[in-house]
Order: sequence, then C-alpha cells, then structure tokens
Amino acid sequence: MKTLRAACAALLAALAVAPVMAHHSFASEYDRTKPIAVTGIVRKVEWRNPHIWFYVDVKDAQGRVVTWGFSGGPPSFLQRQGIPRDVMKVGDMVKVDGFRARDGSNNASGGRVTFADGRSVFTASAEDVRPAN
Repeated sequence: MKTLRAACAALLAALAVAPVMAHHSFASEYDRTKPIAVTGIVRKVEWRNPHIWFYVDVKDAQGRVVTWGFSGGPPSFLQRQGIPRDVMKVGDMVKVDGFRARDGSNNASGGRVTFADGRSVFTASAEDVRPAN
C-alpha cells in the first residue's frame, strides 16, 4: 500500500510540474529585435492551454501562400481581458503584429491582431513584449 501511495504521489507531482515546464519565457522563444507584421486569412485557431495558437495564410512576394503560426496568451488570461474564445474565426482577414521566433521558422508571438473592421486585440501573455503602435 505504501508503494502505491508513493507512486500516486510521484505521478501527481509530475503532472503538476508539466504545465510549468511547458511554459517558456518570451525571450527564450522570440526575438524582440525582429518585429513582424503580416496580413492574411486565419487558417486555424487552437484555443487551449498552455497558450493559444493561431495560423494565418499569408501571400509572400512571389504570390505563394505561406502559413505563419502565432503563439498567444493562455486562454484564461485572454478571457479575463475580455477576449472571447470566438474572437477569431477561420476565414477572418487579420493583420498580426508580433516578434519572430528565434529559430527563424514561420512562427512568431501573436502580439496584436487587427481585424478588417478595425477592431484590435492584444493576444499575447501579460509578460510578453508588446508591439509598437
């Protein structure tokens, strides 16, 4: 019985630490010296912990469609800021201001999202760098 309790306690401790380990600081993931602004069509929205992700199809200089992935804040943080889960829908035209991923991939922090009608929301975590206005 003691072994079972110890195993359960170890499992619970591991599960409690996993979300903390999954969270990376802004500085470790994104480069604040490489701001990016893209305009395109929302392809996919993943509204789940530890951070939302949304994907935007953008035409490059040659007219090819390139998909950019943007990391946002935790869903609970965004909802407390008055940003509902359905604020961004597949097919929406958006402009996203953020900072490019350090690894050079087509990923970035999703700082500010501006919709075609002019509405704008800040989608990053509270501790993330905010794009300039």
